[in-house]
Amino acid sequence: METMISGKPITDWINQQPVLSEIVSLLPVFWLNPERQSFLQVKPKLPFRSSDVADAAERLSRFRSYLADVFAETKARDGLIESPVQKAPSMQQALEPFYSNVLPQNLFVKLDSHLAISGSIKARGGIYEVLKFAESVAIKNGLIQIDDDYSKLSLENIRDCFSRYSIMVGSTGNLGLSIGIMGAKLGFKVSVHMSADAKQWKKDLLRTKGVDVVEYEADYSHAVAQGREQAEADPYCHFVDDENSKDLFLGYAVAADRLKKQLDEQGISVDHENPLFVYLPCGVGGGPGGIAYGLKLVFGDHVHCFFGEPVQAPAMLVGLVTGLHDKVSAKQFGISGKTDADGLAVSRPSGLVCKTMQHLLSGVFTVSDDEIYQLLTLFAESEGIHLEPSATVGFSGFGRIVNEMDRFELSPGQIRNSIHLVWATGGAMVPNDVWEEYNAKGTVLLSQSRK
Repeated sequence: METMISGKPITDWINQQPVLSEIVSLLPVFWLNPERQSFLQVKPKLPFRSSDVADAAERLSRFRSYLADVFAETKARDGLIESPVQKAPSMQQALEPFYSNVLPQNLFVKLDSHLAISGSIKARGGIYEVLKFAESVAIKNGLIQIDDDYSKLSLENIRDCFSRYSIMVGSTGNLGLSIGIMGAKLGFKVSVHMSADAKQWKKDLLRTKGVDVVEYEADYSHAVAQGREQAEADPYCHFVDDENSKDLFLGYAVAADRLKKQLDEQGISVDHENPLFVYLPCGVGGGPGGIAYGLKLVFGDHVHCFFGEPVQAPAMLVGLVTGLHDKVSAKQFGISGKTDADGLAVSRPSGLVCKTMQHLLSGVFTVSDDEIYQLLTLFAESEGIHLEPSATVGFSGFGRIVNEMDRFELSPGQIRNSIHLVWATGGAMVPNDVWEEYNAKGTVLLSQSRK
């Protein structure tokens, strides 16, 4: 009997949305969103406001004195957790023969791979949610006021108070690292429920920080469900819900205004004549969704955001193409969810993010693990920077966008002036021996493709 999804057989879904045929065949696709609308049209209907992002930015600012105090790597920037943006001309040149195309010249990389504290994009939303929880607990217990110097949060009496509370999260890896490192530093008891896809080195690192790591043989959704269930039984436990958290989303969204300032400092304008194309690796969707929303607030229709997913874990793509959002899993279409891009090993998207992105996102593309490894090696060879596999996905979007540019109704001048930004989401914390294994795979695959 044929599998039914939301009352319809798979063949009917494929007939209705032919791109599903390529998706279930595990072919890399570049899907442009037919429901994309003007941001001004969509903005009033969204569950977030610009004031929410401003509130998150102010909260992060309040914590800067504390972060500078307890994390030496943030001291030089007075507790600001931010990553550089740099041009990547050597990578652009390396990608041209790889994709057999003449590619746009203005390729930039946003190096969230090198964010302080936890070395990934999760140092934005994950750390923000922990800090917000810490602030609420401290205020509730009369230990701090909003206009205080937050460096006092490291005092023993406040840490003693925090030790009565716990934080729990389900993760494939990087979110767990950010929650675990930050939560443990503040003095909370932290439990990270990790799926079978999580890398061993991430589990080991968390344990060295005093974090309780709970391992599962099942996938990400199961780990999240188990963590949520356990947290609900404890009134002193805060569950970081990667699938539904508005706090995570807003922590990521703060990045957009900071990016604008960085581009301004480099003399780079984003406007009608200089459109911005941004390529974001996507797992459950919170990180790329929050950043895409923030970018739309800052740049409006002058920015085009694309999510990149592994061919084996096209959670957001399936949710958007079918319109079922979190009511469908890619596994229902026979797609395994198994990928070496552990941060993206998700089969069911966040309903909150999927619905928010329905009319904002310009498109979604999928990438094979082999291509991911090759991109990792190409970036290391060309720019001398080490990323983890999931962080390289955005380069595939850039390499393939040239075939799609004519579908954006841009003039030759706009295409020529277009700015392309790959969001590199993790890598700085990968142990050298592990990264060398990744690079060895990429090197072999590249040599085979060049023959």
